[in-house]
Order: sequence, then structure tokens, then C-alpha cells
Amino acid sequence: MAKHSAEVVVEGLKKILLNVQEELDEKVQSKVEKLIAELQGREHHHRHHPPCDHDAQRLDDGFHFFKTHIFDKHRECFNELAKARHPKFLVFACSDSRVSPSVVLNFKPGEAFVGRNIANMVPQFDRVRHTEIGSVIEYAVKSLEVDNILIMGHSRCGGIERLMSLPDQTQTYDFIDEWVKIGLPAKKKVLEEAGDLPIEQQLTLCEKESVKNSMGNLLTYPFVRSAVVNGTLTLRGGYYDFVNGDFEQWKMCTKPCHP
Repeated sequence: MAKHSAEVVVEGLKKILLNVQEELDEKVQSKVEKLIAELQGREHHHRHHPPCDHDAQRLDDGFHFFKTHIFDKHRECFNELAKARHPKFLVFACSDSRVSPSVVLNFKPGEAFVGRNIANMVPQFDRVRHTEIGSVIEYAVKSLEVDNILIMGHSRCGGIERLMSLPDQTQTYDFIDEWVKIGLPAKKKVLEEAGDLPIEQQLTLCEKESVKNSMGNLLTYPFVRSAVVNGTLTLRGGYYDFVNGDFEQWKMCTKPCHP
């Protein structure tokens, strides 16, 4: 039988104590031990959120609103979704909290299969690296048979800002810098063609050029390339400007493309 998720977390925390106990100061160690005790207690006792846990209450209130105003009012729709789903779109969007594609594009449940990451980037096909992105694309194209893949960029993207600032020795990240390097071809093009423009304009250009770069990377996936060539899949680029409330889009396809 699979272990309860809390058990897995407890085991992981115990390993931390065993492996790096010498590096933990007493305050941190005490907090880890307290967290283990709390998780073990929850294994046996279901408790209500403490009065001070406003974030947990926010989650409960959010679900209550969804349940009351959406789920309960559209039971037939959700019953159908429980049987099967046939989304028309795979959407890659940024993890930025301001640019949820379901909100910005008004997607209904079941309309879009969504992957989100820093700066809405798609790497080139690689069976070893970035398999989490490859698995999303593969499932959407091979299993769900989506009609469209949309890469949705946006204004004031922190990931693109980081890309444009590299190399930067004043701040280091374990994962972000290596990830945003996927967009280096976009950065190179912007610097070559618009390097004399103010940095704000360069950032906007790179946000859009990075979308095009990811669209090109999609074609390195054999099953995507085959579907595009066969005319069963359209690759789309989009850019959401949340400062001015604008959205623009473009597309790549082999069948006749209409603006």
C-alpha cells in the first residue's frame, strides 16, 4: 500500500536531520522537529485550521466560492468532464501570478491543458533534460490530440528580465539562470537588432521574441513536427500586456492561415 503523503514528508524531514544535522543551527533543527511532530499528529487526528491560519482560510473560502457559484451550478458539465475531456489547447504560460491563462483567456474547465514555468519557455527536444516539459507536450499531442499549442508571453516578465541581465554575479540562483538560457537565441536577436534601444523596450521585444523561439523549439519534437506537417496541429504565439490590457497573437501552421 502506498504511504500516506504526510508519512513521506516526515521521512524526508528525518533524513534532513540525519544528513545535515551538523550544519543546522539549534533554531532550525527545533523547527524541523516541531514540523515532524505536527505532521505525525495529523496522521491520527483531523483538526480544523487554527484561528491564525488566514492563508488556509483563504483557500477554503476560494473553494467554497467555486463550489457554490460554479461547480454546483454546472453539475452536468462537470459530470461530462468526469467521464472524459477533449481540450483544444495546450497552453504554456508563465508561473507569474498575474497571468493565469484560465483567467486571461477565460478558459472553461476542460478547454485547455496547461503547463506553466518561468518565462513560459519550451526547450528543444531532449530525452534526458527537461523531461517534465516534454511529457506535457507528448501527452497533449499524442493522448489528448489537442488542435493547438499556445505559448503565451506577457509584459514585465521577471524571467526575461533575468535572461537579459545575464551574466550577473550580484545574485545567483540554483535553477533559474540555467533555465532561462533556453531563451538565449531570443536575447541575441534583440541585442543585435535593437541593442541601442532603452532596456524597457528591449525587454518587451525579448518577451515576444522568446515566444517565437519556443515555438521554433516545439518543432524539434518529432510528434509535434509530424502533426504540424499533417495539418492537425497549429502552433500559436500570444502576448498579454497586463499594463495596457492588450492581447496579441500569431500562428504557425501548414494549412491556410487566416489572421
